[in-house]
Amino acid sequence: MRDVPLNFWSIYQHGFARVAACTGHTVIADPRANAEAVLRQARRCADEGVAVAVFPELGLCGYSIEDLLLQDALLDQVEAGLATVVAGSAELLPVLVVGAPLRHRNRIYNCAVLVHRGRILGVVPKSYPPTYREFYERRQIADGHDERGGTIRVGGASVPFGVDLLFAAEDVPGLVLHTEICEDMWVPVPPSAEAALAGATVLLNLSGSPITVGRAEDRKLLCRSASSRCLAAYVYAAAGLGESTTDLSWDGQTMIFENGVLLAETDRFPLDEQYAVADVDLDLLRQERQRMGTFDDNRRAHGARTGDFRTVEFRLEPPVTDLGLRRRVERFPFVPADPERLALDCYEAYNIQVAGLQQRLAAIGGPKVVIGVSGGLDSTHALIVAARAMDRAGRPRSDILAFTLPGFATSDHTKDNAHTLMRALGVTAAELDITPTARLMLQEIGHPFASGEPLYDVTFENVQAGLRTDYLFRLANQRGGIVLGTGDLSELALGWSTYGVGDQMSHYNVNSGVPKTFIQHLIRWVIGSGQFDEETGAVLAAILDTEISPELVPGEEMQSTESRIGPYALHDFTLFQVLRYGLRPSKIAFLAWHAWHDPEAGAWPPGFPEAKRVAYDLAEIRHWLEVFCRRFFAFSQFKRSAMPNGPKVSAGGSLSPRGDWRAPSDGNAEAWLRDLDRFDFDSAGAGR
Repeated sequence: MRDVPLNFWSIYQHGFARVAACTGHTVIADPRANAEAVLRQARRCADEGVAVAVFPELGLCGYSIEDLLLQDALLDQVEAGLATVVAGSAELLPVLVVGAPLRHRNRIYNCAVLVHRGRILGVVPKSYPPTYREFYERRQIADGHDERGGTIRVGGASVPFGVDLLFAAEDVPGLVLHTEICEDMWVPVPPSAEAALAGATVLLNLSGSPITVGRAEDRKLLCRSASSRCLAAYVYAAAGLGESTTDLSWDGQTMIFENGVLLAETDRFPLDEQYAVADVDLDLLRQERQRMGTFDDNRRAHGARTGDFRTVEFRLEPPVTDLGLRRRVERFPFVPADPERLALDCYEAYNIQVAGLQQRLAAIGGPKVVIGVSGGLDSTHALIVAARAMDRAGRPRSDILAFTLPGFATSDHTKDNAHTLMRALGVTAAELDITPTARLMLQEIGHPFASGEPLYDVTFENVQAGLRTDYLFRLANQRGGIVLGTGDLSELALGWSTYGVGDQMSHYNVNSGVPKTFIQHLIRWVIGSGQFDEETGAVLAAILDTEISPELVPGEEMQSTESRIGPYALHDFTLFQVLRYGLRPSKIAFLAWHAWHDPEAGAWPPGFPEAKRVAYDLAEIRHWLEVFCRRFFAFSQFKRSAMPNGPKVSAGGSLSPRGDWRAPSDGNAEAWLRDLDRFDFDSAGAGR
């Protein structure tokens, strides 16, 4: 693929592979009809750019045919039907994974046959045919778990046969397939677990699986668990209509999981053919395995089994055109759009912060808490965390010494909010105006502002930010307290803080693991769940409506942080992909466009204001990505290298040099900026 010009809109050039789990109307004991049905769906999948299409167990003849599996007439027709599928696949893109009973030596094996572009790549037998409850497979079917290293004669040719087969696309890096069949997923050590350790990234399951009450959820649990434990995609296709209802019924369940996340599924009990389609992120799976060193440790522990897997290579030759993106991309990866999931995340995040602060205070002798309260989101949230920590510890909230420290540009609105909040919470509140001291310092260092010149440079801003922190530390010394930090994860990522004696420093920072886009939802959850009284809830609601601003520069128009460093929505999107998955900037731009180009598409987090439901075009996304890369990789690591303690909150990661992120303070951003130049963004944007 490297010889092909890069198309920014191609999923296959951004590390994705499109997969499908197919089900339909089986015709019992009629392989010709079933082969035609497979090809009918295969052609549709090919039109959609699908790389791998999985069909149900024994789909060429029907799973529920019992002793008919031992009839030569049927088995002859199965081989003829398989030949039809092979011939019909010659001009089709997908690897077709079809179920068939095949004769081998003295037995019948329940097999997955992998077919691609007119040839059979290999055949995988079912490892563990069940014979319990409603199942009686061993009456007809041989156990295949010990079939390794062999071949089978199919369609006049010998092809690889065994449970030790991996199928790797040589032109799609990371696309490595393994197949297991139905019951294989239900045993304590499934074949797919060994295959994943051996290198398989996309695990396929052809299933018969009759439906009983509750079984669909059990299947879902097992598929999700397998994808999560194996750091893989798991593609599952079960039999549906047409199977025998002598004693059983069938629901045609299909689903696709990736690393524990459900990407796609279809309605159960369908009346016609259907398939679930999703784009699997092969880069994400590779990155997860690289980061989780114990995954490879486990491989080495089981090296006697995983070391002798055979690999069958094939060329997929995927399209490099625009196929869209068949997966949901959260606008706010730190903030789930699902209401139940968001409520749970908020509950856990808030209590992680509260418990962390409570433990720290107890461990160092129960000092008071000194905090600067600006009336903005971050300090507001840190204050309500501190209030709940005091409640849990059985201490009075008056042990929180809260100061609002107005400067040259502090607005009456934010200052009033700060006072109202402090009063509602019952903390010890005070106001300390820093402007006289700031004016003196500017005069002492010879800053033009002291002579009446309206120069509002970084020195002017940092004199104020530094003085606020300096006062808080000295107040803590004086009154037996510790300074509680309020800066959030997003500010740490961008270096949007004043180093040393500034808001970068504190004794303990409860917000250091919380991204900016999540804090507003935490505050909404605090209000909605009744953590505090109505008066407190009302002022919290007012603070939520306030523009994010450092309020350091005088002027009629409020100084907007996002107008200077970019939208936190885009920066947090990038931060999650960089920190959690290590993705390339070009791929992040591709994902960000799909997440953000249309405000009407996809779900927004509950309670997100309608007026702020904006869109970003590709030019904006690319611009702010470059800003992020420069600030994150080339500019601000020295601030993170000296950051104070604080709890990790999100699975997306933290930036502590003692935790998730360890990087040189004198790095540079060249590799990331060069990646952005791989694609012609101007042409790509014009194409949309």
